[in-house]
Amino acid sequence: MKNLLSTKEVAKYLGVNEKMVYALISEKGLPATKATGKWLFPSHLVEQWIESRTMNYPRRADSPMLSGQGVQSEVLVVAGSNDLLLDRVLARYMETYSDHLAAFANLGSLGGLKAVRRGQCHIATSHLRENGNGDYNFAHAAQELNEKPAMINFCCREQGYVVAAGNPHGIAGAADIVRKRLTVVNRPVGTGTRLLFDAQLAAVGAEPRTVPGYGAEAARHLDVGLEVLAGRADAGMAIRAVATRLGLGFVPVQWERYDLIIPKDRFFDKPVQQFLALLGTEEFQADAAALTGYDISRTGRVVYPGEMKAASAGEREEK
Repeated sequence: MKNLLSTKEVAKYLGVNEKMVYALISEKGLPATKATGKWLFPSHLVEQWIESRTMNYPRRADSPMLSGQGVQSEVLVVAGSNDLLLDRVLARYMETYSDHLAAFANLGSLGGLKAVRRGQCHIATSHLRENGNGDYNFAHAAQELNEKPAMINFCCREQGYVVAAGNPHGIAGAADIVRKRLTVVNRPVGTGTRLLFDAQLAAVGAEPRTVPGYGAEAARHLDVGLEVLAGRADAGMAIRAVATRLGLGFVPVQWERYDLIIPKDRFFDKPVQQFLALLGTEEFQADAAALTGYDISRTGRVVYPGEMKAASAGEREEK
């Protein structure tokens, strides 16, 4: 099989039509890159993507995908929770290191941890809040991974409800969504955003399945905003940057920590170090400021348990 497949070739390989390929990218995390301006699919990542969705697939101690042989050593593989600032960094990665590719698998935070465990990626992205202590990612990583990874902060970002411009329904939180029987758009199971929305509903005593639209899932934060923009949903939980980009309203809920989880045996791999180097650039700072809703004051720092906890929107504003 070729190292890089076209849309037509990957459609034939998967046995689907070409339109379905685009849906698999946005909804199911099919690994793809637009390094040349058109979609390309690293064949080894497609194979790993299929394997990762095989029922009763055994755990693997290692993976040939990251063996450092052939094209594998030239592809940075990131998997997990999607983010608009991350998208810009990955695009800049390929602009800066023209002899390397970067591929992102939109698997959600839990999916990213599983990809690390299986040896399918260099970096996982995650924002899984721990119950009770307000910390992020450590407990979930300990449960999912055999060895402690390096935990590097990518950013803190503001999560909340994306609503129509001007907030015509007067939404202040989950209680209003439930009481007014408003239609929502949700995120997939395994994403940190869905877990946050579930926690918000639980806090007001709401049964999730009774909320109109709860079962409607949007693959990415941006897709949540597009559903609201199109009028198919009254609200959806996503990051502030989405509302800013689409000219929508935003009801803040909390600031959250969004981390890079890197296996220690991959930390000094060239693609990983090249990626981390971009986090200290002026371009990164400018991108974060333009998108809005990002705090990059601790970006690139190693994170330890209890050091950087979640903060409500109000608590962050007071600081």
